Amino acid sequence: MTSRFPIPQGTLDMLILQIVSLEPIHGYGIAQRLEQISRSVVQVNQGSLYPALHRLEQKGWLKAEWKQSETGREAKFYSLTACGRTQLVAEKESWARLAGAVRLIFNEGTRS
Repeated sequence: MTSRFPIPQGTLDMLILQIVSLEPIHGYGIAQRLEQISRSVVQVNQGSLYPALHRLEQKGWLKAEWKQSETGREAKFYSLTACGRTQLVAEKESWARLAGAVRLIFNEGTRS
């Protein structure tokens, strides 16, 4: 994964689940949406994205269906499964706990 900001390992899966939770979307659309929403901070290359999508599909968190894309070509569209939705909730809670803990640690040095 190329990024302008180092992304912790395992975070790509969570970000993909979040993007796919919004609507069924193909791989290229996921990469575009991640870049757009993050204001180009997160840029995912195909060599990272497609293995992650395959892994998430194998875990049962995503399901894929071939459909016609906006360009008229066939593309694999991914959508979240019920298990994927549950996993996304767990990932968000875990991320919030970690971010809160980091914030506490960073704020420790600013107390008078």
